[in-house]
Amino acid sequence: MAHGEISELLPASSMDVFDLLHDYKRRLEWDTLLQAAYLEDGHEAAGKGVTSVCVGRRSLGGIALRTVYITFERPTLAAVKMVNAPAFFESWAASIHHEDLSAEESRITYKFHFRSKPRYLRFIMEPVMKMVFDWETRKRLRALRSFLAEKS
Repeated sequence: MAHGEISELLPASSMDVFDLLHDYKRRLEWDTLLQAAYLEDGHEAAGKGVTSVCVGRRSLGGIALRTVYITFERPTLAAVKMVNAPAFFESWAASIHHEDLSAEESRITYKFHFRSKPRYLRFIMEPVMKMVFDWETRKRLRALRSFLAEKS
């Protein structure tokens, strides 16, 4: 199983970051990985038990991950797990921790783990997929930092 952890310092409070990060109507304003992001079943806001869909850029295969929020503790923690079966992923889950460092600065820590498929190709697929996911996550969090800096 592949896993990783990426952190970034952000120029906003945990509350502001948490609210922006889980606002699917605004997600594409800053998220560099996605071409679409929305909540299912008519939900207007993210929360425990709510299902979201995030569709990756076409250049990354346009893979759609359907995830359900298993934890939603505003403004400190949210966690999701994959509930569909897209190509190349047997399982996938992530958590996002938020920590205030001051009134205008916080740290976000994104932890993830996944299992690739098919099983017989894991030895090569998981290291490559992890490398791409690490790079893309760093890029996304830097874009979030830049977005927040422009808004302040």
